[in-house]
Amino acid sequence: MPVTIHGIKACDTMKKARTWLENHEVAHDFHDYKFKGVDRASLETWCGRVGWETLLNRAGATFRKLPDADKANLDEKKAIALMLAQPSMIKRPVLDTGKALIVGFKPEVYAKALG
Repeated sequence: MPVTIHGIKACDTMKKARTWLENHEVAHDFHDYKFKGVDRASLETWCGRVGWETLLNRAGATFRKLPDADKANLDEKKAIALMLAQPSMIKRPVLDTGKALIVGFKPEVYAKALG
């Protein structure tokens, strides 16, 4: 199974992660979920593997701009609905190695998973 990195092209963290993959000659596909979208089944799978709390980017501007009512009483179902409506609320990158699902970018984590 090929490595797939999911995220948004213009994100600085995504750029660092993709550069790391290229510099370490890790063949990968890139899925830009801002333009191509993300489906419910993928989000549900990811939440099952890493937890919706890990996947939902609460620190980003998109989440912070939400009305308080949308941010209140969050659970997995509500978090998935928010991420489907606005994929920029998904933490990035999401790296699927076929064995592991890694959310965020830390060079040492990538090295351990892909080395």
